[in-house]
Amino acid sequence: MKTIDSLGDLRGKRVLVRSDFNVPLDGTTITDDGRIRAALPTLTRLRDAGARVVVTAHLGRPKGEPDAKYSLAPVAARLGELLGAEVRLAQDVVGPSARETVEALADGDVALLENVRFDARETSKTDAEREELARELAELADAFVSDGFGVVHRKQASVYDVAKLLPSAAGDLVLREVESLSKATTDPARPYAVVLGGSKVSDKLGVIANLLTKADRLLVGGGMVFTFLAAKGYGVGASLLEEDQVETVKGYLATAEENGVEIVLPTDVVVADRFAADSPHDVVPAEGIPEGRMGLDIGPASGAAFAAKLADAKTIAWNGPMGVFEFDAFAGGTRAVAQGIVDATANGAFSIVGGGDSAAAVRQLGFDEAGFSHISTGGGASLELLEGKTLPGIQVLED
Repeated sequence: MKTIDSLGDLRGKRVLVRSDFNVPLDGTTITDDGRIRAALPTLTRLRDAGARVVVTAHLGRPKGEPDAKYSLAPVAARLGELLGAEVRLAQDVVGPSARETVEALADGDVALLENVRFDARETSKTDAEREELARELAELADAFVSDGFGVVHRKQASVYDVAKLLPSAAGDLVLREVESLSKATTDPARPYAVVLGGSKVSDKLGVIANLLTKADRLLVGGGMVFTFLAAKGYGVGASLLEEDQVETVKGYLATAEENGVEIVLPTDVVVADRFAADSPHDVVPAEGIPEGRMGLDIGPASGAAFAAKLADAKTIAWNGPMGVFEFDAFAGGTRAVAQGIVDATANGAFSIVGGGDSAAAVRQLGFDEAGFSHISTGGGASLELLEGKTLPGIQVLED
């Protein structure tokens, strides 16, 4: 991939940076600024080079028009705090305010354009519509740096189309993400263990199929595990179950056995009366989930067993929590897996936390991020790389 060095002397040049600032909010308060902090190295490097930095990013899922609750104003404020410099927020995406804000920049200044998804052309399926927005973004800059790894799997105007109109390069974050994830997709050190969680099997069909040809062990937890347990003939009570995927999972179990891939499922489960932080709960055998009760975490024996299966691994990829970690009563499985990965990393393993809820769990449960080799900023993008897919926002930087 082309790097920032390939862009030459950037002093006085306007550099458009696509960042991923899709951070969680409680009203207007940012509850996890991990993605903003991850963008700092590239933005600081460009500022130090004397560039006039113009950042474009999205937040949430506005319906292609301005919506105050998805404004990037909280992001601009937090980014300014972290950079120790004012970050001017344009009041539109590519309109008069954006042009005026960019024109006012001096060398080393940073501006943030308003939420790019306020413009419906950003996510349009019509090439001509996306390209029109990309041309308007390109008019604001002399070069483009793609540094929002969480969106590089999307063929969107600010990710893909604009890269074809300006001298373009991958930012430091994107380079680090691709380099790290390639260690789990190209000749990984073995044993190679993958931990998959999250709510649905259907969200991870492609990655499971691919891993059954590459991984040595596949540890399954989270809501998706109940479809695996059902495929083994167990009753799952009121737990999350994708009945239409049971036959597919039976096929996965058979393929794993044929390929010598060990699939590790929980032997015990924390069940509750209802989905609530204060719900009465108990630990039961995985094959004995009572009718009317729902599994909300893997059990303590399973957490210990999962950690043991990670102890000698040399490559570990983790995507998806083991339970409803947001509720303390159901965070034990995720905590055990995270600690197991930290311990294995200290013993020489290369570990990847695949963004999204997994990264959020690491921070919420109080783990030192330095205990993992790499924490991705892109859940969907990291999954698609693990699945073996070509990502449009990466491919366009290689052309």
